[in-house]
Amino acid sequence: MIYIDKYAYISKLKHQDPIYKLVFCMMTLGVCLWANSIIISIIALLIMGWHTVCKGGIPCAIFMKLMIIPMSFLAIGVLTVGINVSDKKDIFLFYISVFDINAGVTQSGIQNAAHLFFKALGAVSCLYYLSLNTPMVDILQALGRLRVPKLFIELMSLIYRFIFVLLETVEMMLTAQKSRMGYSGISSGYRSLAALASTLFIRAYKRSDELYTSLEARGYDGELNALHESYKKGWIQYTSPITVNLILIAMTLIIRHFTGGLM
Repeated sequence: MIYIDKYAYISKLKHQDPIYKLVFCMMTLGVCLWANSIIISIIALLIMGWHTVCKGGIPCAIFMKLMIIPMSFLAIGVLTVGINVSDKKDIFLFYISVFDINAGVTQSGIQNAAHLFFKALGAVSCLYYLSLNTPMVDILQALGRLRVPKLFIELMSLIYRFIFVLLETVEMMLTAQKSRMGYSGISSGYRSLAALASTLFIRAYKRSDELYTSLEARGYDGELNALHESYKKGWIQYTSPITVNLILIAMTLIIRHFTGGLM
């Protein structure tokens, strides 16, 4: 989380209008989910990866490292989609039998798992494009310009700040425990981890309460005000994301016509 926030501030696309990036992200995300196509998902992943790495200046190794995180979860999750259980053996490409129950992989199961895997990766790449190139302050500003209710924006801002309070509390507690040889062995490591888990949220709650008190002491009345940059406005800048997504929609229709939705 901290590294993502840091790269958002040093991105070359930071000074680009956040509404443009938000529209580009949401349009591509919507097309990726609607298309339900492996090819379109891979293309969306490449487009967002290119914008993030080449135009945003985010190191390719960082982007790939961040993509590995959802890939590890998806690799486990798609197993439940790809593996089926049935009493019919002829539907499986390969299977094993346990107590007269057949569990194996079917062709439709592999297709569904592949569609889910690449669709999720394409969607995650869209969100990484937004989060790695747009600081949270700019996203909140864009939501305000889009007439999102102020209460929703303020809740997002406070929750985002409290995430860092929680991470900072964890780091301080871990440092204190390690300085006292809290993780020198397996048994001491379990005891230290249990102590950390039992007191973490209590200390984080106290820190967040202190933060809220400090806000009230500085005149907080339910709205956080911050200086915002001025951005180049005009509908002409939205022609690029609209064109890209219209091409993706056309490609989706062509792929469905020739493959029947298999790819």
